[in-house]
Amino acid sequence: MKLRLLLWLLGWMLKRARRRKTRFRELLHDKGRLDWGIATEDLAVARHYRMSADGIDSAPGLPVDLDLELRFRDADSALAILRKPTQRAFLDGMIDGRVRLVGDSRDLQRLQKLLGYLR
Repeated sequence: MKLRLLLWLLGWMLKRARRRKTRFRELLHDKGRLDWGIATEDLAVARHYRMSADGIDSAPGLPVDLDLELRFRDADSALAILRKPTQRAFLDGMIDGRVRLVGDSRDLQRLQKLLGYLR
Protein backbone atom coordinates (compact mmCIF):
# COMPACT_ATOMS: atom_id res chain seq x y z
CA MET A 1 0.00 0.00 0.00
CA LYS A 2 2.82 2.42 0.80
CA LEU A 3 4.41 1.84 -2.60
CA ARG A 4 1.12 2.46 -4.43
CA LEU A 5 0.72 5.74 -2.58
CA LEU A 6 4.31 6.75 -3.27
CA LEU A 7 3.90 6.07 -7.01
CA TRP A 8 0.64 8.04 -7.13
CA LEU A 9 2.33 10.90 -5.28
CA LEU A 10 5.20 10.80 -7.78
CA GLY A 11 2.71 11.39 -10.60
CA TRP A 12 1.23 14.33 -8.73
CA MET A 13 4.70 15.80 -8.15
CA LEU A 14 5.63 15.42 -11.84
CA LYS A 15 2.47 17.29 -12.89
CA ARG A 16 3.19 19.99 -10.31
CA ALA A 17 6.78 20.40 -11.55
CA ARG A 18 5.53 20.74 -15.13
CA ARG A 19 3.14 23.52 -14.07
CA ARG A 20 5.61 25.42 -11.88
CA LYS A 21 9.11 24.91 -13.29
CA THR A 22 10.00 26.46 -16.60
CA ARG A 23 13.21 24.47 -16.98
CA PHE A 24 11.32 21.20 -16.46
CA ARG A 25 8.93 22.13 -19.30
CA GLU A 26 11.86 23.14 -21.51
CA LEU A 27 13.57 19.79 -20.98
CA LEU A 28 10.36 17.94 -21.83
CA HIS A 29 9.99 20.05 -24.98
CA ASP A 30 13.64 19.70 -26.08
CA LYS A 31 14.07 15.99 -25.38
CA GLY A 32 10.65 14.86 -26.52
CA ARG A 33 8.30 12.27 -25.09
CA LEU A 34 9.32 9.87 -22.33
CA ASP A 35 7.07 6.97 -21.37
CA TRP A 36 8.26 5.03 -18.34
CA GLY A 37 7.03 2.88 -15.51
CA ILE A 38 7.84 1.45 -12.12
CA ALA A 39 6.79 -2.02 -10.99
CA THR A 40 7.65 -4.91 -8.75
CA GLU A 41 8.91 -8.02 -10.56
CA ASP A 42 5.65 -9.87 -9.91
CA LEU A 43 3.68 -6.82 -11.22
CA ALA A 44 1.64 -6.72 -8.00
CA VAL A 45 2.31 -2.97 -7.88
CA ALA A 46 2.83 -1.11 -11.16
CA ARG A 47 2.33 2.43 -12.43
CA HIS A 48 3.36 4.16 -15.63
CA TYR A 49 3.93 7.77 -16.59
CA ARG A 50 3.65 9.35 -20.04
CA MET A 51 5.51 12.64 -20.13
CA SER A 52 5.58 15.15 -22.96
CA ALA A 53 5.62 18.90 -23.40
CA ASP A 54 1.81 18.79 -23.70
CA GLY A 55 1.25 17.13 -20.35
CA ILE A 56 1.91 14.27 -17.98
CA ASP A 57 -0.40 11.28 -17.60
CA SER A 58 -0.12 8.70 -14.87
CA ALA A 59 -2.08 5.46 -14.58
CA PRO A 60 -1.85 2.09 -12.85
CA GLY A 61 -0.42 -0.86 -14.73
CA LEU A 62 2.55 -1.36 -17.02
CA PRO A 63 1.83 -1.29 -20.77
CA VAL A 64 4.26 -2.94 -23.19
CA ASP A 65 5.09 0.20 -25.21
CA LEU A 66 7.14 2.01 -22.55
CA ASP A 67 10.60 3.45 -23.24
CA LEU A 68 11.90 2.58 -19.78
CA GLU A 69 10.86 0.31 -16.93
CA LEU A 70 12.28 0.13 -13.44
CA ARG A 71 11.53 -3.28 -11.98
CA PHE A 72 12.11 -3.81 -8.28
CA ARG A 73 12.51 -7.20 -6.60
CA ASP A 74 9.76 -6.38 -4.10
CA ALA A 75 7.85 -3.46 -2.63
CA ASP A 76 10.29 -3.03 0.28
CA SER A 77 13.26 -2.71 -2.09
CA ALA A 78 11.34 -0.18 -4.18
CA LEU A 79 10.46 1.93 -1.14
CA ALA A 80 14.03 1.90 0.14
CA ILE A 81 15.48 3.08 -3.17
CA LEU A 82 12.72 5.48 -4.21
CA ARG A 83 12.75 7.35 -0.90
CA LYS A 84 16.32 8.47 -1.67
CA PRO A 85 16.64 8.12 -5.46
CA THR A 86 20.32 8.83 -5.92
CA GLN A 87 22.42 7.47 -8.74
CA ARG A 88 24.41 5.48 -6.22
CA ALA A 89 21.26 3.87 -4.79
CA PHE A 90 20.17 2.74 -8.25
CA LEU A 91 23.61 1.40 -9.12
CA ASP A 92 23.88 -0.50 -5.84
CA GLY A 93 20.37 -1.86 -6.40
CA MET A 94 21.25 -3.05 -9.90
CA ILE A 95 24.45 -4.69 -8.71
CA ASP A 96 22.79 -6.65 -5.91
CA GLY A 97 19.70 -7.54 -7.96
CA ARG A 98 17.08 -5.39 -6.24
CA VAL A 99 16.52 -3.27 -9.36
CA ARG A 100 16.33 -4.28 -13.00
CA LEU A 101 16.36 -1.74 -15.81
CA VAL A 102 14.33 -2.57 -18.91
CA GLY A 103 15.15 -0.14 -21.68
CA ASP A 104 17.92 2.26 -22.58
CA SER A 105 20.20 3.59 -19.85
CA ARG A 106 20.19 6.99 -21.59
CA ASP A 107 16.49 7.23 -20.83
CA LEU A 108 17.29 6.56 -17.18
CA GLN A 109 19.79 9.42 -17.16
CA ARG A 110 17.21 11.67 -18.80
CA LEU A 111 14.62 10.64 -16.21
CA GLN A 112 17.01 11.29 -13.32
CA LYS A 113 17.68 14.77 -14.70
CA LEU A 114 13.95 15.49 -14.83
CA LEU A 115 13.34 14.07 -11.36
CA GLY A 116 15.91 16.52 -10.01
CA TYR A 117 13.33 19.27 -10.56
CA LEU A 118 10.75 17.73 -8.22
CA ARG A 119 12.17 19.45 -5.15
